[in-house]
Amino acid sequence: MTLNTGTTIDRSNPNLKNATQSGENSRLKWVLIGFVVFYMSLIIFIPALNVFYQAFQGGIAGFLHTLTEREFLNAVRLTIVIAAIVVPVNTIFGLCAAWVIARNQFPGRALLLSIIDLPFSISPVVAGLMIVLLYGRQGWFGPLLQSLDMKIIFALPGMVLATAFVSLPFVAREVIPVLEEVGPEQEEAAKTLGAKDWQVFWRVTLPNVRWGLVYGIILTNARAMGEFGAVAVVSGNIVGKTQTLPLFVEEAYKQYQTQAAYTAATLLACLAIVTLIVKEVVERRSGLKRGTH
Repeated sequence: MTLNTGTTIDRSNPNLKNATQSGENSRLKWVLIGFVVFYMSLIIFIPALNVFYQAFQGGIAGFLHTLTEREFLNAVRLTIVIAAIVVPVNTIFGLCAAWVIARNQFPGRALLLSIIDLPFSISPVVAGLMIVLLYGRQGWFGPLLQSLDMKIIFALPGMVLATAFVSLPFVAREVIPVLEEVGPEQEEAAKTLGAKDWQVFWRVTLPNVRWGLVYGIILTNARAMGEFGAVAVVSGNIVGKTQTLPLFVEEAYKQYQTQAAYTAATLLACLAIVTLIVKEVVERRSGLKRGTH
């Protein structure tokens, strides 16, 4: 190529070729960053900011009034109760399942992993319908439950079952890779030194998987508090009785109580922000921990 100055550029020069390629990569990088920021703004940032804007649009008095409404407080209480039941149960299940899968080879291991992942792939609404078909008045266990005077559907037990189903895989899925990465050597060494099984678990296994476990618990709690579809199917959305916080948001919006709906949504958004902060802290500490090994 000849410039007007008469200077000739040698394209066969390796340094010039690398500089040109570096410039093209830099432009591509900024184009991709711009696309990601634009897409995330459209899908996440702008809608999230709009929730906070709408919550305070009617004034701080309306926002505070919603926080003291009996229906809102009942929804918050029920959401916390369900999470308080589901998170420990799924944590224990996840730990047991992770240890069995990571430390043993047996027929059906891949199938068991796929079953644990089932809540990731199945619609929450379908999950709710599955529970209704089992425990509803006309379900498989309906006559037995009626004879025992037990109510599952449109009551707390059904909501707990639905929430437990959709949040089932998180702990197991976070702990399994950690256990596989650590390997069984430390546990076997502890046993050869005379440690009992529970001592091996408390002093070797649990410390090794603690950050993965905490991460799984955080995700389980976030999903439990934010679940809508499955809980909506099994709860009946009865105001003051079977209405969780996400159901309160939907009902308030349908009743044109816009500020109340956005106020409750703000609370859920704050929960999500806290979850992200804790998740980031756990990831950093987990990374630091791995870096020390």
